Amino acid sequence: MEDADSKPTASVYIDGFNLYRRLLERHPEHKWLDLEALADRVLSDYHVTSVSYFTAIIKALPGKDSSSPQRQQAYLRALATSPRTQVYLGKFRIDPRIMPLHPTELDAAGVPMRVRVKKTEEKGSDVALASRLLIDAMKGEADVFVVCTNDSDLVMPMRLVKEELGRDVGLLSPMEPKRSSNELKQTGPIWHRQITPADLDACQLPDELDDAQGTIRRPVKWARNSEGPAEAEPSNRQPKPTGGVNTP
Repeated sequence: MEDADSKPTASVYIDGFNLYRRLLERHPEHKWLDLEALADRVLSDYHVTSVSYFTAIIKALPGKDSSSPQRQQAYLRALATSPRTQVYLGKFRIDPRIMPLHPTELDAAGVPMRVRVKKTEEKGSDVALASRLLIDAMKGEADVFVVCTNDSDLVMPMRLVKEELGRDVGLLSPMEPKRSSNELKQTGPIWHRQITPADLDACQLPDELDDAQGTIRRPVKWARNSEGPAEAEPSNRQPKPTGGVNTP
């Protein structure tokens, strides 16, 4: 077995909402994801020194599962037990907006009709990821800087790391390569790898973990089967997390 010290090092930066939407949203059995195990598996030829996870605290939405925020809090607590994982939090906003109907409908005067809606937005995660990526690359924290996303908004920081700082960038895609963002692939990563459902299935956190506050349990709705510790309700008593620190 190859010694970790003989492998090149890698720092991993995960766009949490993009990963969720592309791979996890319809597969609750994979949501209790061990990010360090996943990074080690898909980057087995590297020594992964750090995993930075960028997300936002979600809010309960009308007509949606009101317990979703509780499950997310349990997961963030679980991630905080992973020694190489750092969680960075943006903001989740729900704002009233007036927007045109789709498909377009015209009123009696021929003007497109508009309706008042609630628009949900996750703010700040992309900027935080780009900032952390650039700072780490400037400091030379690793041999390769691996970005997990399919969001073309991250093209510029990836280009800067490669072209301005002269560092190697890897692209880790949450979808099949043929469906991945062409803009991201054109940044010139040294390689482009895909996260598969088999990777997610093999990289789940233990159903129960302990931290200073007690036991954290895999949420019932994320259970892999109908028996065992996963059927216990999650423990969710914890202080509110803050961005840029390991979530308590």
